[in-house]
Amino acid sequence: NELEVDEIIILDIGIDYNKVAISFQNLKDIASECFIPLSYGGGISSINQAEKIFKLGFEKIIINTFAFQKKMFLEELIKNFGGQSIVHSIDIKKTFFNSQSIFTESGSKRIKFKLFDWLKYIEDIGIGEILITNIDNEGTWQGFDFELIKKVSKLMSIPVIAHGGCGNYDDIKKIFDYSCGDAVAVGSMFVFQKKGMGVLISYPTTNDLKKIF
Repeated sequence: NELEVDEIIILDIGIDYNKVAISFQNLKDIASECFIPLSYGGGISSINQAEKIFKLGFEKIIINTFAFQKKMFLEELIKNFGGQSIVHSIDIKKTFFNSQSIFTESGSKRIKFKLFDWLKYIEDIGIGEILITNIDNEGTWQGFDFELIKKVSKLMSIPVIAHGGCGNYDDIKKIFDYSCGDAVAVGSMFVFQKKGMGVLISYPTTNDLKKIF
């Protein structure tokens, strides 16, 4: 709140893999303290769950795994809540021969759909935004998958959020200048851990953002 962050994305990335329930109480506690737009993803598999999260104060929900388990689920969500409130998260990682495929359940399950065929489908049904993560890059601080984001951004007419691997402000700038992305989601770089695992939030100042844009 004090740093005037634009938006907070909360992803419970292990919830599907570990087969645990959504912690609605945690989400309620977060929403009660936060005056920043909130998005949540992780374990959402029903209209009732989505409605409950919206009622807690979250502006958007993020759907990954269950979109592939039940193809019509995204369409049902859009019909009930509008495309502007639904973000589709897609995780990509390399397979044999350096090809890239869609994975779910914390990168443990490969999806048969080809990426660009799937992107055309979700655009046609009216999804609001796409969150693209190269999970090979996550936590590395070595930069985004700029080529992947560029290909997806050129193909899609809806907002594309780049995620996974940001290491510095130049990486953020390159997403806009080179990859034509619409937004950037950053985790590790904004939460530096000091000796003894103390956490120091390091979000860009107004002057830092001026350098990026």
